[in-house]
Amino acid sequence: MVAARWAALPDHANLSLGRSSIRRTRIVLFGVGLVLLVVFGWRLLPGRSRPAASSIALAQAVHAVAVETAPVTRADVPIYAEGLGTVRAFYTVTVTARVDGALDKVDFTEGQIVRKGDVLAQIDPRPYRAALEQAVATKAKDAAQLANARRDLTRYAALAARGFATRQALDTQRALVDQLSAQSQADQANIDAARVQLDYTTIRSPISGRTGIRLIDPGNNVRASDTGGLVVVTQFQPISVIFTLPEDDLPEVNRAMQAGPVAVAAVTRDAHAPLDRGRLSLIDNQIDQATGTVRLKATFPNPHNALWPGQFVEARVLLRVDRNALTV
Repeated sequence: MVAARWAALPDHANLSLGRSSIRRTRIVLFGVGLVLLVVFGWRLLPGRSRPAASSIALAQAVHAVAVETAPVTRADVPIYAEGLGTVRAFYTVTVTARVDGALDKVDFTEGQIVRKGDVLAQIDPRPYRAALEQAVATKAKDAAQLANARRDLTRYAALAARGFATRQALDTQRALVDQLSAQSQADQANIDAARVQLDYTTIRSPISGRTGIRLIDPGNNVRASDTGGLVVVTQFQPISVIFTLPEDDLPEVNRAMQAGPVAVAAVTRDAHAPLDRGRLSLIDNQIDQATGTVRLKATFPNPHNALWPGQFVEARVLLRVDRNALTV
């Protein structure tokens, strides 16, 4: 009965039923697709956040700072006070002529190391040698007169004892002997002075050191009043460094000096390469109020001439040593 009714439906009714079925199928498929799209998007969002986190971690790794580690140990740690200073020659002498005359020769080479007493130059000695010989001759003449006056005094004394000479004649002869004795002493002084003047014609180095540039050439006339000199001799061994420290370091420096000799190292200002080691000599007796610093002087043996007068160096004063301190 039912089948008969279905078969009895007209063709346009069958077509309407087919179209409705197709529309419902499309709606279902659209809904299923929308659900799948939502699910797929929900799964996709966490996946995108992970690469962003990885990028941040990578950026942090790129900007990380490398750190070196070392074990902590115990050691003796020296404590220094550092200051800039200038190298000063221990002695500097400008060698000048002490007598007038012609400079015959120069017996040194510029930059030569000389010892105290070495001959540096020679002034024409002939005028001074003649003056010495004249003084010697004068003394000889006065000595002869003195000897004759003493013999006469002996005769006058004998005659006066027997009453053949007056007391006045005896006293006069005794005064003449005294006068000639004083003249003989003056003659000896003149001889000594002439010998000194002759010795001054040989110019010797007053100290041990290094000669500088020659200031005058042989053949020139030199005078004792000339201030330019012949050459400058500078002592290098030992040598000094004068440097400054802040006034706040003064108490510790004083304590170190009271405890014993204070070691000082001289190093270069740029590379801090060691130049020499010496000892602190003194602390200046006043503080510079304009800079708030105090001057100190250190002495160095300078065996290799590493320190040069006028050189700027850094001085390191050993204040104390912290024993068994933690160090890295």
